[in-house]
Amino acid sequence: MVEYKLGVMEMKFADLMWENEPISSGDLVKLCEQELAWKKSTTYTMLRRLCQRNIFKNQGGLVSSILSKQEFHALQSEKFIEETFDGSLPQFLAAFSTRKKLTDKEIEELEKLIHQSRR
Repeated sequence: MVEYKLGVMEMKFADLMWENEPISSGDLVKLCEQELAWKKSTTYTMLRRLCQRNIFKNQGGLVSSILSKQEFHALQSEKFIEETFDGSLPQFLAAFSTRKKLTDKEIEELEKLIHQSRR
């Protein structure tokens, strides 16, 4: 099972990998040194952690994703709704829309999603 909660630095690291994949582990070390001021050991520790969570893989020194950024965020959303709203999307939307008024465009997009789901 994928651990969907990432810390701030884990998310920055994941974003770098998604933006640059596939990337050699050596190039990833250089990129993290430039972008995050990390040492090689920090990069490999973080990479190992996200590989253990089945988000990325490092095969033969080539790093790539197992889950796309979109898939990862979809999983995060599903888990959040499951844990917070007993898996009820309508309950989530009701709670969300009590604090933030939906725009006409957002309502249209939701209606399109509902229509597509009915097919």
